[in-house]
Amino acid sequence: MDITLVVLSAGNSTRFNSVTKKQWLRVDNKPLWKFVADRLNSFYKFKETIITANENEVKLYNLLSDYKIIKGDKTRQLSLKNAISNVNTKYVLVTDVARACVPKNIILELIKNLNQNDCIVPYLKPVDTVVYDNDTIDRNKVKLIQTPQLSLTQTLKKALDTNIEYTDDSTAIKAIGGKIGYILGSQDSKKITFKGDEKLPCLKPNKPYIFSGNGYDIHQFENNKKMLLCGIEIESNFGFKAHSDGDVAIHSIIDALLGAAGYGDIGEFFPDNDPAFKGIDSKELLKYVVNLLESTGFEIINIDITIIAQTPKLSPYKKEMKKMIMKLTHCENVNIKATTNEKLDSIGEKKGIAVISNANITYKEEI
Repeated sequence: MDITLVVLSAGNSTRFNSVTKKQWLRVDNKPLWKFVADRLNSFYKFKETIITANENEVKLYNLLSDYKIIKGDKTRQLSLKNAISNVNTKYVLVTDVARACVPKNIILELIKNLNQNDCIVPYLKPVDTVVYDNDTIDRNKVKLIQTPQLSLTQTLKKALDTNIEYTDDSTAIKAIGGKIGYILGSQDSKKITFKGDEKLPCLKPNKPYIFSGNGYDIHQFENNKKMLLCGIEIESNFGFKAHSDGDVAIHSIIDALLGAAGYGDIGEFFPDNDPAFKGIDSKELLKYVVNLLESTGFEIINIDITIIAQTPKLSPYKKEMKKMIMKLTHCENVNIKATTNEKLDSIGEKKGIAVISNANITYKEEI
């Protein structure tokens, strides 16, 4: 059957109450969004898989997978509209990244039972008394709807062409007169909503991984410019020739952190030909990267920095530099070393400064 899989993963995870967004919990050394997509693709050969991602994370999703990544939006429905505008198959299976452990038999039953329906969905029967608007109602007439949901693509596109906000696909399709079919769902398809919900049978704990990265940067001097290193102003008659404020130390730290996470390099995030970063305070760039790492599941173990400079003398500033980097990175294990280049090459000739940084990071949240 001609089916595209859509995994909705662009939410802000506010109810999960954790610095790490739930879609970035790690399972088998994969972020949850990739684990879910890989798992469902092992159950059925989908023609294509589309994953929605937060606008700020599209780059990371593309780095970590070969699936088609589409920018999400501020609501589930708008994100879904973005995704299905790229769907060309007759059918589309839509699931939420929070339903991480949907059993294989549910996927196969959805496909098997599509029949003459416009949409088919899994549901659970309530086991407790159900009260609606202070009146007890017959629980045998109540269905607790789950995802994934399998729909005719064109019908779903038509159903979502509205300003009315729906919480799932079947409700939108039913509102335009579409026919809904139901199959019995599974308790294993529990949705991860709040902290603690992630303790599910298919989610196995990670091994205690540690990831290392290194960064290197060099800038030549420029007269009559303020010098900044590690976010601290250094007394000098010259600063750095650069698109930003030229803080060569912070730039190398950023590269070390991005390298450890496997997130590329500083130029991919802050291009030196982008006017938005002209003269920018490098501390703000480091804050952005630290927040990115933390929200995607990492914490920083330690950072080791070597500044190679023939001039100016940096030993009076090392303690202040260390405090600044500790503050910016939320890491207590920061070490700063300063050395000369023994008067060799351009650094020894007092034409610039180079910095080498090393960083180690690990997963903050464990399943």
